Amino acid sequence: MAVDYREALEQAVIYIEDHLGGDIKVEEVAGAAGYSYYHLNRQFTAVLGESIGSYIKKRRLAEAAKKLLYTDRKIIDIAMANGFDSPEAFSRAFKAVYKVSPQIYRQNRLDTFIAGKERLDAGLLEHLACNVTVHPQIVELPEIKVAGLRGETTLRDNRLRELWERANALYPQIPNRIPQGRAFGICEACAENTLYTMNEDILFTEVAGTEVSSFAGLTEPFVAKVIPGGRYAVFTHRGTLGRLLQTFDYIWGTWFLTTKEELDWREDFELYDGRFLGYDHPGSEVDLYIPIR
Repeated sequence: MAVDYREALEQAVIYIEDHLGGDIKVEEVAGAAGYSYYHLNRQFTAVLGESIGSYIKKRRLAEAAKKLLYTDRKIIDIAMANGFDSPEAFSRAFKAVYKVSPQIYRQNRLDTFIAGKERLDAGLLEHLACNVTVHPQIVELPEIKVAGLRGETTLRDNRLRELWERANALYPQIPNRIPQGRAFGICEACAENTLYTMNEDILFTEVAGTEVSSFAGLTEPFVAKVIPGGRYAVFTHRGTLGRLLQTFDYIWGTWFLTTKEELDWREDFELYDGRFLGYDHPGSEVDLYIPIR
């Protein structure tokens, strides 16, 4: 992306954030960035995965969701302060995204991924522009057999690095490994009933494993996992895995809320092949597979 477009997107985001509670006209956003609405919106969609109007709506809802959790303000006041002209309009928009009413969301007190539409600062904009494929590739996969270790973690207190170090050390003991086979991190949390409750502090299990031709002779501590065949949306994350959380924030806080694809409730997973050069390597690439129908 040309540098001038990056600067234009930053100016657009700054204008949006400064006027989030008011009546934002998308043409005014474009004017603040120095481009026509058509050209700016095209760049916004290409680089950030959604239109200007979609970003404004999601940010308003995310700010409102935070206020529902972390303040005692009345819902009508939160609605008005975040650009909604009535409690009914706010409730409809909120329920369309979070699947529950503002009242229930406040009672459940879950600061979820779906609500995690963070303000696009320069660092996050750079990450989305350079380190994430915001428009995924759609692929059809055959069934894959994986053998590995299961561990527990949360996304905030991420212990997956230690799980992978243990798994890598024990891989030679796994029978029927495919030579130069791919490695898989299979998330056992993200099912239909957990997606709307998943946040950075939820404990979940993950299997760190390697591709095998058969499970014959597999013994403890290893577990057998079958990745079902089917359609997947594939995102590529580039750079250190320390920023993987920001990529998942984009997938669940932007792509999931705007895509026309229908999610399937198979497990999602990461795929590591020869492009993965190490946890902290700036040139590493990891593919993230999200199951779709």
